[in-house]
Amino acid sequence: MYIPTLDSVKVGQTVAFFRQHKGVSQEVLSGFADIGRSHLSAIERGERKPTLETLYRICTALDIKMSTFCKKLEEKL
Repeated sequence: MYIPTLDSVKVGQTVAFFRQHKGVSQEVLSGFADIGRSHLSAIERGERKPTLETLYRICTALDIKMSTFCKKLEEKL
């Protein structure tokens, strides 16, 4: 039986894509999103999956809609 799961590496790559597109460092983004820089780094490396709340904070800090993030993520999946 196939149970679909969200690929944490692709989630992290998508976060990194938008962060780099905006030209901000992990330090700056983590400050704006009010999360730890090491937490953001682990998300970008695919070692941790962000909660919905954390993803919302990241998207808000990047000034993008969550739907925009999800669309880009779906392209990678």
